[in-house]
Parts: sequence; C-alpha cells; structure tokens
Amino acid sequence: MVFQKKAGGASWIVVCLGNPGDQYENTRHNVGFMVADELAERQNAPIQKLKFKALTNILTISGEKVLVMKPVTYMNLSGEAVRQAVDFYKIPADHVLVVSDDTALAVGRLRIRGKGSAGGHNGLKNIILHLGTDQFPRVRVGVGEKPHPDYDMADWVLGKFQGEDKKAIDAAVGRAADAIECILRDGLDKGMNRFNG
Repeated sequence: MVFQKKAGGASWIVVCLGNPGDQYENTRHNVGFMVADELAERQNAPIQKLKFKALTNILTISGEKVLVMKPVTYMNLSGEAVRQAVDFYKIPADHVLVVSDDTALAVGRLRIRGKGSAGGHNGLKNIILHLGTDQFPRVRVGVGEKPHPDYDMADWVLGKFQGEDKKAIDAAVGRAADAIECILRDGLDKGMNRFNG
C-alpha cells in the first residue's frame, strides 16, 4: 500500500482508552492509558504529541510501525480520535487494536478478542460507531465488578485501585503490553492462546 511507505507511516494503530486529566489517573477506566505508558516506557518514547484528538507517538513494536494513541476526547467520544487516525494512515479496522478496561473480568485478567460488541463499554461503543464495524481486535483488562448491584457504575470505574487490586493491575498492565507485542509479532490467535486466562 502506497500510504505506508512514507516516512512516519504506520501499519497498526494501538488505541489505549482512558480519560485525560490528573483526577482520572490510576482509575479503573484509565487502564488503557496505563498500558500505553508501559509500551512507551519500554522504548523510552513518551506518548505526548497531540494529534488526531489524542496524545500519540509512533513506536516500533515487534518490527511494526505502530501509532500508539491515548485519546483526549474523554472515554465516550474515543471514536472521534480513532476515525481521524484511521483516515490519515488508511489503516483497516483489523489493524486497529483497542485496549480497554472491563468490569466483567476479575481484576488483572486479560481477554483478547478479534471482534465483538461493546459489552456496555462506552469507549468501545463510540469506536464501533465511528468505524462502522465491530471487526477490530481488542485487549480487555479486568478491573473487577462493582462491589454491590446498587453501586453507581460511574463511581466504580472512576475509582482508584487500592491494595491488592493495585498490585494485580500493575502486573496486568505489563502482561497487556506483552500481549500487544505478541499479537503484532505472531498474530491474534497466538496472543489469545497465550494471554486469555
């Protein structure tokens, strides 16, 4: 494809979901941002260039040129950032890898899928809306279920990790970054076999 030959082109987009601003740092909803920071740290290449309504950097991960994005649109409008980047780099949906939190998974568990519904996640919902398809891979990081049915979901996902949960999530962030490296190197099936558990 002609577009990918130009300098600074990308063959993949890794979209790590979260909310901008200090008050959201280390909250359950910002696990995606934590994974982006882990990928950046491994390469000593901070994700801080504002482009496509996101903080971005082009990293080489497993031999692929990857645009890593932290949308600054707030979670519910993440698709706006993704659409701009996809249009610019002419990236097909199956090369847009989305990293998000998941309240249906135990804290620290990973679930990798090649496609699927938003599962009630507003960030994923908005990306599906803007891409016009749900056929894109995602790495979901478990942040645990809310402790009580009456507990407000927004309060839960915007709460910070404490104690054992914090330890579990720190380990999961590292595994999620490993999973992304594996998917880009060996393909989605290998990633699912190794990291879904």
